[in-house]
Amino acid sequence: MQSTIPTIIRKRFCGPPNSGNGGYVCGLLANAMAEPCQVTLHAPPPLDTELQIVRDSDGARLLQGDTLLGSAKPYQLELTPPAAISLADAEAARPRFSGYNDHGLPGCFVCGTNRCEHDGLLLHTGPVSGRTSTVACPWTPDSTLDAGDGSVAPEYLWAALDCPGYFAVREQAGVALLGRFAAHIERPIKVGEQLVVAGWAIAHDGRKHHAGTALYDAAGQPVGWAEATWISLQKQAA
Repeated sequence: MQSTIPTIIRKRFCGPPNSGNGGYVCGLLANAMAEPCQVTLHAPPPLDTELQIVRDSDGARLLQGDTLLGSAKPYQLELTPPAAISLADAEAARPRFSGYNDHGLPGCFVCGTNRCEHDGLLLHTGPVSGRTSTVACPWTPDSTLDAGDGSVAPEYLWAALDCPGYFAVREQAGVALLGRFAAHIERPIKVGEQLVVAGWAIAHDGRKHHAGTALYDAAGQPVGWAEATWISLQKQAA
């Protein structure tokens, strides 16, 4: 049986100026799947435009007319998050965020430096002392992310698990876009809950860069994690 969900990605949720943030878009497809899944992004999804999410026995697809923008399929994520990063270490890392000096997408919903509180997530993840290719920052989800029951809506958690992975591989990847993404949310996360968000490099394969991300609660327990493949837009120097 096939079902269609009309969808509009509002401008607030941009990554690049004219298209949706990759993690947020993946989260919308994951909501339609309602089961563990992996999402592949095929083309930039436009903002403030009528789109459709089509759910069938094979998975879910995000469409603009006949153009395939994203697709999701059932998938079991096998990723073990590393030991938690303390809140103090995450706070110390934030001022080292590379995007403060050079940010290709300063308007991004997740990591943009031109966003303000209650508008963007402001996840400015900087290098963590004593950890290799690892970035982190604190995060307290605000009330604009409420799913209606006091918890953070899943698409925002997928978004939060997106950009930190890029900044963990940025030095090797250069300018890159999210290609494939899978996330696991361990439990509901409350609005106002104190979290640490972290990203780390997993592997590099030519233009493909694999990164992990995680959300940790105040007790240091991972409450959500993800694995992403980032695609460099041009070949990087060796």
